[in-house]
Amino acid sequence: MFLQNVATAAHQVAILYIIVAVGFICDKTGLYTEKAARLTNNLLFHIVTPAIVIQSFLTVEYTQENLKNLLLSFLGGAVLHFAGMVLSIPFFNKRPENEKAVYKFAVTFGNVGYMVLPLAEAVLGSEGVFFCSGVLIPFNILQFTYGIYLMKGKGSFQAKSLILNPGVISVIIGLPLFIFKISLPEIIMAPVSHIASLNTPLAMIMFGTYLSQTDLKKMFLRSQTYIVALIKLIGVPLVSIAVYKLMGMNGVLLAALTISASAPTANSTVMFSTKYGRDNEAASQTIAVVSFISIITMPVMIALAQAL
Repeated sequence: MFLQNVATAAHQVAILYIIVAVGFICDKTGLYTEKAARLTNNLLFHIVTPAIVIQSFLTVEYTQENLKNLLLSFLGGAVLHFAGMVLSIPFFNKRPENEKAVYKFAVTFGNVGYMVLPLAEAVLGSEGVFFCSGVLIPFNILQFTYGIYLMKGKGSFQAKSLILNPGVISVIIGLPLFIFKISLPEIIMAPVSHIASLNTPLAMIMFGTYLSQTDLKKMFLRSQTYIVALIKLIGVPLVSIAVYKLMGMNGVLLAALTISASAPTANSTVMFSTKYGRDNEAASQTIAVVSFISIITMPVMIALAQAL
């Protein structure tokens, strides 16, 4: 069963990276470039990702057990992010300030939107997406507080960003629909569904254009990226799984949270490093290397959780 789960998860990850390859080719041929992808990022961030989160609330049946598991997924999301914060403390302090901020951010924040949601949908279905959506709340809160603290400095975030961001807003919209069992008319549901379906291909094609702009030879020679990969892809998920089991989690909930915990570095590492003047090249190369390695580690971690 363990090997079967590895094969299933690996199959889904491979599908995603084939789409990444399409984006890579598109950028190299000038058909859809990295510059255009950065403009499209706002569409994905503000419209598409919220649509898939809201859709997940509308497609999962309300039960006390599901509500309990949603709250547990919120706590689970906090666990995996704090695990990244703590595990990164002994590392990177001797690196230049611009690199240190990038590497600590890269360890703490995973690709819980662009990578986790489509993978959870492929492996676990809408229930998996529903549970993973709970992770988006601590992700966004911590990214706009601790993340900005790393990239810019103490006292530099705005309180309104804790609520006024797409991840939290989409949960605020979807949660009442779930709790009060509100069914939206087909004329509303159909557009939400169509927009949500853009998430996987658009996110992966965009990431492929980012990889196209990276020096593929040079990025594999940066030793710090392998330290990030070791902590992010092995340390964080193993610590998180241990805590989840102590909390009594199992089944789809455990698998969904493990997908979140084992995700590679968030694409937002590049956006934040660019915005706040950190080492953008280090950010791009770290994302690329950690994402490549995750093709192997994510299926193993998911299969491990499903076997427990």
